[in-house]
Amino acid sequence: MSYCRQEGKDKIIFVTKEDHETPSSAELIADDPNDPYEDHGLILPSGDINWNCPCLGGMASGPCGEQFKSAFSCFHYSTEEVKGSDCVEQFRGMQECMQRYPDLYPQEDDEEEKDNQQTDAERPPLEVEPSTKEEGTS
Repeated sequence: MSYCRQEGKDKIIFVTKEDHETPSSAELIADDPNDPYEDHGLILPSGDINWNCPCLGGMASGPCGEQFKSAFSCFHYSTEEVKGSDCVEQFRGMQECMQRYPDLYPQEDDEEEKDNQQTDAERPPLEVEPSTKEEGTS
């Protein structure tokens, strides 16, 4: 005998072997592409870019949001043989904007430099193993 019970926020459903032998009669409801509360990925069903997608990490709404949208749109809709090769100016504009806000858009090179700027006192000493061969012998 199948049954269902609620435990806190969880709903536990027990089914029998017989329940699995018959095809399901559940009807799936089709997604409404116009539902503003429905979660979508980066590209909406219409083919447009979903600027609210969390995958963009807020890039579309920051101080360089318009430059980002321009560059990303150009790339997305590009029909060139090398996709996006016609978008160099838009990406250059986005890069120049991001360079004006280094705290919000740190460059990879900047982060590597910060990691490498340890003082000599902070660096562990190099360990050199003594050679077991005498110089000039092979």
